[in-house]
Amino acid sequence: MSVLTLRLDGPLQAWGASARFARRTTESAPTKSGVIGLLAAACGMDRSDDTQLARLAALRFGVRIDQPGARVRDYQTARHQITTASMPVSERYYLADAVFVAAVEGADELIDELDAALRTPVHPPFLGRRSCPPARPVRLGVHHGANLAQALRDEPWQAAPWYRKGHSRQPTIHLTVLREAGPDEDGADLLRDQPLSFAADHRRHALRSVVTERVEVPHPDAQAVTAATARVPEHDPLAALEESN
Repeated sequence: MSVLTLRLDGPLQAWGASARFARRTTESAPTKSGVIGLLAAACGMDRSDDTQLARLAALRFGVRIDQPGARVRDYQTARHQITTASMPVSERYYLADAVFVAAVEGADELIDELDAALRTPVHPPFLGRRSCPPARPVRLGVHHGANLAQALRDEPWQAAPWYRKGHSRQPTIHLTVLREAGPDEDGADLLRDQPLSFAADHRRHALRSVVTERVEVPHPDAQAVTAATARVPEHDPLAALEESN
C-alpha cells in the first residue's frame, strides 16, 4: 500500500457536502468527494463513468488542517442563458487563506497512476469549485509502504510563512486530522461525501465514517527562532551597577 499526499492551498476554497439550490455552504476542511473529483479530473475521467469513479472512491481518505483560514460569504447574481431572466440571488461561502494536506491510501499501482496524472493533468485542478484555483502545485509526493495516519503525521507543515511566524515560539505544532475510520474504530462521525456518481442527472453520495485526531509536527522555523532568543548581548547594562555595590 502507498499514500499520495496533496497540498490544497489557495486564496479561496469551497468544499460543500450538503450545498444545494441558492445557498452554497462549505465544510471547514476538504471533502472526500471534492478531492476524488480533483483526481478524476486530472486523470481525464468522464463525469458519467461510475466504474472508474468506484476505483477512486475505494481509496481511504484523510486530511490535515495546516492553516484553518476564515469563512467568507459572497452574493452572486446571474441571468438565464436563453431567456435572460434574472436568476435568484446566490449566497456562497468560501474558506479564505486556508491550507490543507490531503491524502489517499491505496494499491501501489493506482497511487502511482494518480501521482503521474497530477504531474501532467488532463484538466486543471481546482479547490472545490472551478472559481478556486490552487496557489501552488497540488502534488506533494508518494509515501510507499506507509499508511494514511503515518503519512499525515510525517508530511512537513505546509502553512504559509506569515502564518508560521505567528507560532514562531512553538517548537512543535498540534494539527487536527480528519481521516476515514477503520473497521473497529469507535467515536467516528458520519459525513455524506462518499462519491457514488458524478453524473449531472444522478449525482449521488453515501455516508462515511470520519475520525478526528490530533498530530504533532515540527515547526520548520523553530530552531532559528530559539537561537535568536538565546543570544546573549555583548554588553551587560547592569554590570556597572553590580560592581558599585
